[in-house]
Amino acid sequence: MSSYRLTEELLVEDDGPVRIVRMNRPDQLNATNHGLHQGLAELFPQIDADTEARAVVLTGNGRAFSAGGDFTYLDELSRDGSLRRETLVHGRQIVTGMVKCRVPIVAAVNGPAVGLGCSLVALSDIVFMAESAHLADPHVMIGLVAADGGPVTWPLLTSLQLAKEYALTGDRIPAERAAQMGLVNHVCPDDAVLEQALACAHRIAGLPRQAVEDTKRILNLHLERAVVATLDFALAAEDRSFTSPELRANLDRFLAPREGQ
Repeated sequence: MSSYRLTEELLVEDDGPVRIVRMNRPDQLNATNHGLHQGLAELFPQIDADTEARAVVLTGNGRAFSAGGDFTYLDELSRDGSLRRETLVHGRQIVTGMVKCRVPIVAAVNGPAVGLGCSLVALSDIVFMAESAHLADPHVMIGLVAADGGPVTWPLLTSLQLAKEYALTGDRIPAERAAQMGLVNHVCPDDAVLEQALACAHRIAGLPRQAVEDTKRILNLHLERAVVATLDFALAAEDRSFTSPELRANLDRFLAPREGQ
């Protein structure tokens, strides 16, 4: 087994030359908390340094891929400037880590991919999606800017008009629609998504290593230029949005019923 330093919210399994990465908060639908966010930031440099790794499959444990941000975590970020700065650094590291990772990343989207989950799909190299799953980037709906999300990556994957529609509304994108738009490669039966993603990863892992890694690098130079051009402004905008009255009102509304239980 490869030796990775991981937070408890992530699991890595060896499958020959393929690393299967599972987001591991199944009872919370793999919603993003600090541990998951930090773990993802620290993961991809470790994969890059794993000399035996030839491909990665990224998926979620349980019924979801990653169903958005944990509202308790978002509340902490809105109140704690130090934690927010740390989290924004981690956000940058997730984006740059996935873009620069030398091995291809295949996403097996086994359920809803919302917020950061949607960003992880957009930053992956090849995407297999369960037919019942959906994508959504609802940051704007609650008053946030998605620094590592659709606004950065979607214009390279689909038309600018479609990227604007879904980034500005936060609407759900069903699997078939996501495939039509070019946001995912393949839509699979729910019980076959991981199997098909693994088959793709193993096929790539069996190809000449240097050619695969250099080809991914050439392709991702386009994405890297977009990231460099937009990420600083996007992170600053996300930081500002965490202190907006609109976000505060939405968080209070979402958290009030829980606090009253």
